[in-house]
Amino acid sequence: MKALDRLFDLAAWLAAGFLIGTLAMVLLGIAGRLWPALALPGSDAYAGYCMAAAAFLALAPTLRRGEHIRVMLVLQRLPVPARRALELAVHAVGLALAGGLAWFSLRLVWQSHAFHDISTGLDATPLWIPQLGMAAGTVLLVLALAVQFVEHLRGQPAPAAPGDEPARIE
Repeated sequence: MKALDRLFDLAAWLAAGFLIGTLAMVLLGIAGRLWPALALPGSDAYAGYCMAAAAFLALAPTLRRGEHIRVMLVLQRLPVPARRALELAVHAVGLALAGGLAWFSLRLVWQSHAFHDISTGLDATPLWIPQLGMAAGTVLLVLALAVQFVEHLRGQPAPAAPGDEPARIE
């Protein structure tokens, strides 16, 4: 599990890098409007690609850190056996949904590569390249959900949010 947690940490760092990439592309787009010599064709599309990659790559590390929003209203009122069963059921449904999303994300990357799909902008970026961020993020989310499902089966507690702040528990 430590190796997977290191993988999730790497995904968090990559997501942060893509956020910086989003900022860089937005700033380049602004600079290109002010000084046309600095214009980068497709900078708005690249900003969108970076933003999507950042969002999807951040899913798994956020889950592992207990930072996803959870509605505890029902869970905290249930007895321990019922709470455990509901946690397992929720993780199983989440795993199935994330698995489907990962499957279709990987299939989209493969199809874009096979059909040589390119962006419609002036940059003509092969679409499979920016779609890799989404596919990798969804696969990592499936791994993170599977790890938590196994932890729940073993009776290990879910990771708590740092400081376990009440603002994170709705």
